[in-house]
Amino acid sequence: MKQSRKFTAVYKKSGKWYSGWIEEIPGVNTQGKTLAETKQNLKEALLLILETNRLISRKSEGRSPITRESLAVFA
Repeated sequence: MKQSRKFTAVYKKSGKWYSGWIEEIPGVNTQGKTLAETKQNLKEALLLILETNRLISRKSEGRSPITRESLAVFA
């Protein structure tokens, strides 16, 4: 089941380029020539990291018992 989640995107202009990253998840970062391009690239990077993390987690199933549950945090 897909659900909507909110993350904090941070953008910084450096020379002719923009860089962007997700504050809550290390490793989700990108760059682009325009702010709009950087925003789109960052969404794609976030989706890829989330998908990859799910695949890695699923591969560990069967090796030892695991429990999977939803976790809500308000910070």
